[in-house]
Amino acid sequence: MVFAGNTSLPRRQLGQFVRRQREANTSFTQEAVAKSMQWSHSRYARFERGEPGKVLDRDLVELGKILEIPDHEVAAMIELARQVAEKTWYNPYNDLIRANLDVYMRLETDARSMEIWRPDLVPGLLQTADYIGALNRIHFPKESEEEHDRRIELKMQRQNILTRKKSPVTVDLVLHECVLHTIVGSEAITAAQCRHLADMSTKPNISIRILPFKAGFPLGTPVGPFVILDFEPKTNGVAEPTVVYVENYPATCTLRNRRTSSCTGGRLRRSSTQRWMQWPAEHCCGR
Repeated sequence: MVFAGNTSLPRRQLGQFVRRQREANTSFTQEAVAKSMQWSHSRYARFERGEPGKVLDRDLVELGKILEIPDHEVAAMIELARQVAEKTWYNPYNDLIRANLDVYMRLETDARSMEIWRPDLVPGLLQTADYIGALNRIHFPKESEEEHDRRIELKMQRQNILTRKKSPVTVDLVLHECVLHTIVGSEAITAAQCRHLADMSTKPNISIRILPFKAGFPLGTPVGPFVILDFEPKTNGVAEPTVVYVENYPATCTLRNRRTSSCTGGRLRRSSTQRWMQWPAEHCCGR
């Protein structure tokens, strides 16, 4: 069996378990274990971090011997690795998914809750099909109608985590007010998008707050869009590490540790959300 493909929760769990075993049971450094495995240090470091890579069953058996891990726990490691090899729902769309977004999509699917800050656009999880299509035509002007339709299907399927029957993800979204006034595609499309946000904000697992213009310029270092993802604790009660996904111009990055507990401020009231989102919808439609 080959342990390959996208980063996922099982992969991260496996890397964390091996790191704890190495630190608790031995005095080995990462370099020492990598040398014993005949791996490069960078490859082993990526494995412990749960990043994409490739490892065989026999590699895990050998690693168990080096780190003195009991056989039954090695068997559990192998089973965990096999979970990663399973196909994901978005495999048919792999040709449309840019580098690193597959990492985020797997984390998104596994998340228990998400805190989102968008100063520019409505986040993909809450976009309407027409809003998605308008953005696609800006970013991918040379693609065919079929490819545009597939991109819409991909994003709409991502949104299923909000409405799935078993453990729908909890979303706490903060939007800058300018998002509601920025015309995407047409005034009608933007108005429909605002109404959709107002409707979605009534769901028990979705909170939407608006940062108004009058709040002024935010304090601290300006940042672009980001998402804070939290996960269900494991069966032994140990919590999975929080992940902060940051979007920026040259690339995207995923941070494993965070010092802030929330991206939402107490001054952003949920009660005013409907009013903020309905106003641009009504005025766009009235023109």
